This record gives sequence, C-alpha cells and structure tokens, in this order.
Amino acid sequence: MNHDRPRRPTSARDQAEALFKPAAPKAPPVIEKRPALPGAKEMVTLRIDRDVLDHFQSGGPGWQDRVNDALRQAAGLVGDDTLKTEDLNSSNDG
Repeated sequence: MNHDRPRRPTSARDQAEALFKPAAPKAPPVIEKRPALPGAKEMVTLRIDRDVLDHFQSGGPGWQDRVNDALRQAAGLVGDDTLKTEDLNSSNDG
C-alpha cells in the first residue's frame, strides 16, 4: 500500500463535504457609536500645534469650548441647534 497519497473519502457524505470550500467569515456589522445623551461631548486625544494651543489657552478657562466652537465653525456646523448637556435641567420640562 502506498502511504504517500492522501486517503480518499469513503462515504458519500465525506465525498460531498470534500467538494465544498470553507465559507469566508462574514465581517461583523458596523455599529454606529452614539453618545448616551444628545449633545454629550466625547473625550478624544488630538494633536495640534503648540502655537494653536497657546492661542486658545491664552483666553483662560473655557479654552476647550473655544476650540470646539472654532472646529464647529470650520466644519460648517455653526447653526446646528442640538441640545447641549448644560441646557438639560428641570426648567425644560413643559
């Protein structure tokens, strides 16, 4: 008996299974990540030039909000009327 050859399937089921190629795994569906609260801010890491950072920090506290406002303006999102978390309080209950 020659041991160099692979063994052939002996049953009809094994023969049929040998004809199928393994299925390619499906990519998981992309789930859009949304903040828990509407208008909530998300913490990110951003690399910017030192002189840009100095410019915004020179105005004192609130520099991150000023950076956010400048980015919104540059992105054309100035007129966006999204509800901000600081606007959420009991006085909004109608």
